[in-house]
Amino acid sequence: MSSIYIKALGMINALGDEPEQILNNLYSASQSNIRPYHSLISQRGCMAAHVPTELEPLPKPFEAWECRNNRLLAHCYRQLEAEVQHAINIYGASRVGIVLGTSTSGISDGESAVTHLKQYQQWPANFHYRQQEYGQISEFLAAFSGAKGTSYTISTACSSSAKAFASAARLVKSNMLDAVLVGGCDTLCQLTLNGFDSLESVSEAICNPFSQNRNGITIGEGAALMLLTRDKAPLRLMGAGESSDGYHISAPDPTGNGAKLAIEQALEMAGVTAEQLGYINLHGTATPKNDAMEAALIHSLFGSDMPCSSTKPLTGHTLGAAGATEIALCALLLQDPLQRLPAQIWDQQRDPELPIIGLVKPGQTWKQPIFMSNSFAFGGSNASVIIGKNDENQ
Repeated sequence: MSSIYIKALGMINALGDEPEQILNNLYSASQSNIRPYHSLISQRGCMAAHVPTELEPLPKPFEAWECRNNRLLAHCYRQLEAEVQHAINIYGASRVGIVLGTSTSGISDGESAVTHLKQYQQWPANFHYRQQEYGQISEFLAAFSGAKGTSYTISTACSSSAKAFASAARLVKSNMLDAVLVGGCDTLCQLTLNGFDSLESVSEAICNPFSQNRNGITIGEGAALMLLTRDKAPLRLMGAGESSDGYHISAPDPTGNGAKLAIEQALEMAGVTAEQLGYINLHGTATPKNDAMEAALIHSLFGSDMPCSSTKPLTGHTLGAAGATEIALCALLLQDPLQRLPAQIWDQQRDPELPIIGLVKPGQTWKQPIFMSNSFAFGGSNASVIIGKNDENQ
């Protein structure tokens, strides 16, 4: 891949509302914003990961796009606004684009609107169906930022915002754009929580990836944005791989062949070998089948010593925002001068049916500044993204 640099990032999730706080809480393994959720139709209990901040309403000129997802995006955008505006000034607004991933868009606002309709026999005055359309989040961010280049939304469930990085890289590599604001956002909503509960995939306790006792996911909300540009910066987007194995509508291919193809493509594009990676952020949802597939795949490709962990016990599974969230976490880790890694948070009860992989232990550090993040979605939509420090001699 021709050099594409990560110029800036902004993020919000259950670990905090800005990068420094998020990194500190990642290291301390804070789960303070993961709380019981009591609104499942089945009346079963579960946990959900909430952002810790009251989100500001959108300014008046943007009221047509008012929804919680866009509030999350606006919150993240403000953290890198100066760098985006610099890119617009340097390249021109038509050369700066937007690619975002989501799985819920404004559906939570639609749910509130339906509740209002049932109670008062009329829709809320400020609600319009377009608020929950997938494309509107990119439309909003384009208007909010002033970027006038190509912009669109990807919705492929849990791989959405990881695939956004692959798409953004193609736009820059093909010379269609010089900079891309890329990322994802998702909010907690009843549709998602009850949907996963109907699949018996939601854990009553905080998720427990790769444990013998794992029994499902913890859903979370959040957003992450990065500015990708031709301008040199400390971090590079090195490679991205995608595949669609189509094995099953919800279960992963147990052979891991589709996921393997995405990983191998990312490694080839990055021009690195498996041995050169310093850390892998695992998809690690804590569902029995996903963890079994991923553990077998990681062991076969990287052996039992590659440092790896799932950060979902801390952020929750942010679904369409998970890829961008976990890539952003990798970016923060790469910039830590102490080279610390996030320990695997679990009950340490190893599943004897899973091959041993190098789950990160407390105090462990990374040795090589190239990280990979995996995202494996429903329908066999797989994506792997590799980022690393900008070392021209590497």
